[in-house]
Amino acid sequence: MHLAIVAVGQRIPAWAQTAYDDYAKRFPPELKVELKAVKTEPRGSKTLQTLQAAERERIEAAIARGTRRVALDEHGTRLTTQALAARLKDWQLAGDDVALLIGGPDGLDPALLQSAHERIRLSDLTLPHALVRVLLIEQLYRAWSVNAGHPYHRE
Repeated sequence: MHLAIVAVGQRIPAWAQTAYDDYAKRFPPELKVELKAVKTEPRGSKTLQTLQAAERERIEAAIARGTRRVALDEHGTRLTTQALAARLKDWQLAGDDVALLIGGPDGLDPALLQSAHERIRLSDLTLPHALVRVLLIEQLYRAWSVNAGHPYHRE
């Protein structure tokens, strides 16, 4: 199984990249995690719809055909660690490659949200994009550790 985190925005602070890399290297070979950063559309005088559509095209170009799309969305399903672990296990059993989608400053395009197989939320709080990447990969690692019986997660 292959997990892709597809995130709008190519520049993140060094601390966030270091934290992301630390978790990414912990995954076992059978669960490859890859970050695909796509360019943020320059803001200027463009409409919200134009900005989101341009970023949607970049996101879609970064995702292989047949990949399960999971959009991170403030209105998505709230998940516990155990529920995320169950989702991860289901994805693995189905043999699906999964792309987790992180939008740009204005969020994901409504058409992309509609086409997603599922929508999840990481928090009720608004988080900076760099922190979302770190939080997401840490939670995916935690979910893997629950399923693998690894002692990282404690209840």
